[in-house]
Amino acid sequence: MEQVYWVIFGALAFIVAGLVLTQAKEGGLVSGAGSQLQAFFALRNNYVFVYALMMAGDWLQGPYVYALYQHYGYDVKDIGRLFIAGFGSSMIFGTVVGSLADKHGRKKAALLYVVLYAASCATKHSPDYGVLMIGRLLGGIATSLLFSAFESWLVAEHFSRGFDEKWLGDTFSKAVFVGNGLMAILAGLVASYLVDSLKMGPVAPFDAAIVVLLAGGVVIYASWPENYGDHAHAAEGVVDVLRRQFAVAAGAIIGDQRIALLGAMQSLFEASMYTFVFLWTPALAPAGERIYHGMIFACFMTASMAGSSLSGILMKRYKVESYMKYVFGLSALTLAVPFLFHVSIAEQTSSDSHRRSLQAAELAAGKEVVHGISLQGQMQLVAFCVFEVLVGVFWPSMMTLRARFIPEETRSTIINVFRIPLNFFVCVVLYNVHLFPLSSMFALCATFLAIACVLQVRLERLIQVRPEPAPGVPSAAALGAEPGKIRLERLIRAGPPAGAAPVKATPAEEDHPLLAGTAEKA
Repeated sequence: MEQVYWVIFGALAFIVAGLVLTQAKEGGLVSGAGSQLQAFFALRNNYVFVYALMMAGDWLQGPYVYALYQHYGYDVKDIGRLFIAGFGSSMIFGTVVGSLADKHGRKKAALLYVVLYAASCATKHSPDYGVLMIGRLLGGIATSLLFSAFESWLVAEHFSRGFDEKWLGDTFSKAVFVGNGLMAILAGLVASYLVDSLKMGPVAPFDAAIVVLLAGGVVIYASWPENYGDHAHAAEGVVDVLRRQFAVAAGAIIGDQRIALLGAMQSLFEASMYTFVFLWTPALAPAGERIYHGMIFACFMTASMAGSSLSGILMKRYKVESYMKYVFGLSALTLAVPFLFHVSIAEQTSSDSHRRSLQAAELAAGKEVVHGISLQGQMQLVAFCVFEVLVGVFWPSMMTLRARFIPEETRSTIINVFRIPLNFFVCVVLYNVHLFPLSSMFALCATFLAIACVLQVRLERLIQVRPEPAPGVPSAAALGAEPGKIRLERLIRAGPPAGAAPVKATPAEEDHPLLAGTAEKA
C-alpha cells in the first residue's frame, strides 16, 4: 500500500490526539455532581453506544458501494441511477415514514431503520439491477429514519428528564466522535481487510453491516423507552396525521425565519456532502489509477473525528452560531480545489483507449500495469480530508441548533422536510453526472456552501435580535408545553434586547394553532 495514505492517516490521528487532550484539559460542557448527572451520563452513554452501532452499519457499506456496482459491471450512468433511486426514495417515502415517528413512536422508527437497512444490505448479494434498485429504495427510507428518528428520540428523552439544554451539545459531540469517527475508521479498516486482505469480495462489508445493525436493534429493543412528539389526536388515521403534521411543520418553518434558515443551510451542506460521496472515487482516480478505498475512507473518518473533537472545544468557547459561518466558508474552499484540476468523467472515458495501449506496452515490458494515485489525486485527497474535518464540526453543531429552535411536537417531520430539497438536488446532479465535468459539479457544491455561509451570517444576526433562552430556563419540551408558545412568552416577559426594536409576533405565529399556543383547538 502506498505510503501517502499512512502519512495522511498518521497526521490526522496526531491531530485527533492533540484535540482530545486539549478538550480533556479544558473540561467538557457538562459540570456538576449528584444523581441527575449520573442519570445524564447513563442516557448519554446508552445513546452513544446505540448510535455508534447504527452508524457502523452504515459506514461499513460506504467504501464499497460504488466499487460493488463497478464489480457487477455497471457503468457511471447505471450507478448514478441507483444512487438517484436511493435519494429519491429518501425524499418521497422516507419523508412520509420518518414523519410518522412523531406520532407512532421514535423507538419503533429506530427499529424499523434496523430492519430496512439490513434488508437493503442483503440485496447486495444479487448482481441483478432490479434487486439492487430495490435495495437502494429500502436504503433511502432507512437513511431518513437514521437522521431524524434517533436525534428526535434523544432530544425528547433529554428534556423529559429535566437535563440542562447545554448538555445536549456534549452528547451530540461524543456521538459524532464515536459514531461518525471512531466506528467509521474501524469500519473502513474492517471493510478494507475483508475485501483486500481476505479476498472475500466487495459484498463482504455489507454482510458485516447486517450483523452490526441487528446487534444495535437488540439494544434498542431492550433499553430504550418509547417517546412521541404528538400525544394528541390519537384517533386520527395515517392520512390525517400526515396532513396535520406537515401543515404544522410548514407553519413553524414559515413563522420562524431561524428554522427556515436552519433548513436551508442543512439542505445546502448535506446536498454538497452527499454529492461529494458519489464523486470522490472518480475524482481521485480519473484515469483508472488504483486507489485503496478502505484506507481513504479511514482517512476521511479520522478527519471527521478531528472535527467532532474540535466542535466540543468550539462549543465551550463560542456560541455555535458565531463560528458556523467559518465552517461553511472553509468547506466551500475545499470543494473548489478539484475545479482547478478539471477532472471529468468525459476525460476518463476518452483516455481509456490510450491507457489500454500504455498498459499493453508496460505488460509486455514486465512493468506494473495499474498505477497508484497521482500527485493531483494526492492534493485533492488532502483537500477532501480538510472538508471531512469541517463535516465533523457541522454535525454536532447543527444538531445543537436544531434542538434549540425546532418544536418538539413535529421534530422528526421538520427534519425530514429539510431533507427534501437536498435529496432533490442530489438526484438532479446524479442523473446528469455523465454530462458534465466533475470539476463543474464540485464548483456547484462549493457555490452552495458559499450560499450557506451567507445564510449563517443572517441567522447569527437574527439570534442576536431574538436570543436563545437564558441559562437555567427550562426547555419547552421539558415544561410539557408548546415550544412556539414558550418562546413567545419568554420574549414578552424579557422584552427586546438592549438597543433593539420591540419584537412582534409574526402573522404565522399569530394565526397558526401550534405557534400561537392553541394546539388544543386544532
